[in-house]
Amino acid sequence: MMLSLDTLLIFSSASFLLCIAPGPDNIFVLTQSMLKGAKAGLLVTLGLSTGLLVHTSAVALGVAVLFQQSILAFTILKLCGAAYLLYLAWGAFRAGASLSLKDETAAPLRALSLYRRGIFMNVTNPKVSIFFLAFLPQFAHPEAGPMQWQLMQLGGVFIVFTLLVFGAVSLLAGRVGEWLSKRPSAEIVMNRVAGSVFAVLALKLALTER
Repeated sequence: MMLSLDTLLIFSSASFLLCIAPGPDNIFVLTQSMLKGAKAGLLVTLGLSTGLLVHTSAVALGVAVLFQQSILAFTILKLCGAAYLLYLAWGAFRAGASLSLKDETAAPLRALSLYRRGIFMNVTNPKVSIFFLAFLPQFAHPEAGPMQWQLMQLGGVFIVFTLLVFGAVSLLAGRVGEWLSKRPSAEIVMNRVAGSVFAVLALKLALTER
C-alpha cells in the first residue's frame, strides 16, 4: 500500500526543509565539493544516502531503539564517528594545494573512498537513527497498512530529497571550489577551513547526549 497523497505532501515539505537546514551532512558535502570538486560531493552524497537507507532499515526493524535506550551503544557509535571526523580534520590540515581529483589514474579508487566516506560519516552518527526513530513514525498510520512498509517508503522519500538538495549543493560548491583551486593560496585556506569544520563537528558529535 502506498502513502496517501496528503501524507506524502506534508512529509515531502518537512523533508525538504530539513535537508536545506544547515547540519553536519550538508556542511560535509559542501566542504568536500569545494575541496575536491562537484563529482566528489555527489559521491559523498550517494554515500550519505546509502547511510540513510541503513538508518531507515534500523527504524523499520526496531534496531534504532537500541541506540535510544543503550548508553554504551550510543557512546561507542558516536565516538567512532568523532574519531573519523578528527582523522579527516588532520588530513585537511596537513594537505596543501593538492586535494583535488586531477589524477585520473587514482580516480576509481578515490571515487570508492569518497562514497565509503559518506556512508561511514552517516552511519556512525547515532543521532540520525534516533532522529529517524522520532520523525518517521509521525507520518505512519496503522490503519494505512504495515508500519514497516510505510517507514521504508517515508525513508525513501527523505533519501530522494537528500539526493536532490545535497546534489545541488555539490554542483554549486564545486563551481566555487573550481574557481578557488586556480589560486593555490586559496586552496590552502579551504583545507584549513575544512579541517576546522571537521574538528568542530567531531567535538559536537563527541559531546552529544541522547
